[in-house]
Amino acid sequence: MILYYLRLAMVSIRRNPILSTLMVAAVGLGIGACMTIVTVNYTMGGDPIPQKSDVLFYVQLDSWDPNRPYGEPNEPPDQLTYLDAMALMKASRAVRQTASVGASMVIEPRSDDVKPFIATGRASFADFFSMFDVPFIFGAGWDRSADNAREQVVVLSREINDRVFGGENSVGRTLRIDGHIFSVVGVIDTWTPIPRFYDLTSGQFNATEEIFVPFNLVIELRLNRSGSTSCWKPLDGNGLQAFMNSECIWIQYWVELRDDQQKRDYLAFLDSYVSEQQALGRFPRPLNNRLSDVMEWMENQKVVLDEARMLLALAVMFLVVCLLNTLGLLLSKFLGKAPEIGLRRALGASKRTLFVQHLVESGCIGVAGGLVGLVFAWVGLRGIEALFGGPVEHLVNLDWVMVMTAIVLALVSTMAAGLYPTWRACNIVPATQLKSN
Repeated sequence: MILYYLRLAMVSIRRNPILSTLMVAAVGLGIGACMTIVTVNYTMGGDPIPQKSDVLFYVQLDSWDPNRPYGEPNEPPDQLTYLDAMALMKASRAVRQTASVGASMVIEPRSDDVKPFIATGRASFADFFSMFDVPFIFGAGWDRSADNAREQVVVLSREINDRVFGGENSVGRTLRIDGHIFSVVGVIDTWTPIPRFYDLTSGQFNATEEIFVPFNLVIELRLNRSGSTSCWKPLDGNGLQAFMNSECIWIQYWVELRDDQQKRDYLAFLDSYVSEQQALGRFPRPLNNRLSDVMEWMENQKVVLDEARMLLALAVMFLVVCLLNTLGLLLSKFLGKAPEIGLRRALGASKRTLFVQHLVESGCIGVAGGLVGLVFAWVGLRGIEALFGGPVEHLVNLDWVMVMTAIVLALVSTMAAGLYPTWRACNIVPATQLKSN
């Protein structure tokens, strides 16, 4: 029976091509505008590591100026000092933990065919790769002994391995970085968490780094750091050692805690650590330590901007306007079929049969509008990419979830808009139409 209704719907749609085109275009415009913004919001606010987001916690310690908070109303700093990060690493109270910081390094390939180039890097501890489920195609990350021994080892991205080693298994080979010889221990497969949750302080939607080295080498080899650095008081002296001993914050710190008890124990440890430091003259503010899981940290850092939420509300309102126009067009079309409907009622067709038939026709228009809307959404996303460039390239891709969402949204919303016109059409009095004809 549904196939029969679909054939009737196609006949009806072809009978009024202009009216049908207007309805499909109205639905398509609404769906296109809505899905453009929904896709950006969905990508911004999606869980970047759903299998572990509830056991990974970002650490904040309030080591800031006693006269004013780091952020209103009473937010602690979003990074740690070198002193605190190293103290927490040494204590090793979590299942896994890592301090990390962005870096910028010059890679000097041995091949004459590849010239030296600058690569984005990250200095971290060994647990980084297992904590964040980083995938490998060759080798693996370094172990904790490499951290302690300050071994000059490196993990490469697939792109860097392809560029320097032609995509071959480079584990065990050496590479000159910033004038130092590093041994390759692993090559990462394509890994693009969106947003880049492990470092939201320096480009939430930046591409993942191209090379990874042990954190201690940042100090040992004086590698170039990248990212934000904030200080609330002047350094006590000059040079690298004064900076390391300062109250400047520049390090991101994550821990892995398996359950609520471990979280409570670790927070108690942080409070105890800060109390000890206060006795030594540091941490002049009241206790205000935080442990935020991945989604809480993204919310804290406003990954999904208020402007994006406002645009989403406007896009939904625009979709409603388009559906109201579609409702009016459907009402005009269905009432225009009054003589046909009256005749079918007189010949014995039930209201239920007519209702289902016209609702199926509304659904066909909705599906067609959804497909057109996907085209409009793709064009809209390409426009956003052209306008903002590289920083948003990871936010403007329609995946299958968004494609199916667009189709279902168009189908359901159009059928909902068609309920009233369908009800009006099914309640036409047959006798009135037969007399008038």
